[in-house]
Amino acid sequence: KSKFTFIDGEKHSPGISPALLNAAEGSQISVIIFSKDYASSIRCLTELVKILECNNMVGQMVVPVFFHVDPSDVRNQTGSFKAAFVKHQEQFKKMPEKVQK
Repeated sequence: KSKFTFIDGEKHSPGISPALLNAAEGSQISVIIFSKDYASSIRCLTELVKILECNNMVGQMVVPVFFHVDPSDVRNQTGSFKAAFVKHQEQFKKMPEKVQK
């Protein structure tokens, strides 16, 4: 297997690149850095869904890092995470399954 590090630094890009999806699928370990604004990004959440799918399918190790955010805010969708998900629910009223993922 090849060994390389893929860092997604395109936080303002609207879509997820095929290279990022391939990197997620081929990774043995993914490190997710949760910040207070993480949940406000549809792109970050879509990326997270892909990583968790890989975790479920092939047992990819996922390491969460909580940067200035309480892990319970992520787990329970409180604080800034609650506000972000309320906004996403409004934005995707016709596709609630997208928010649920």
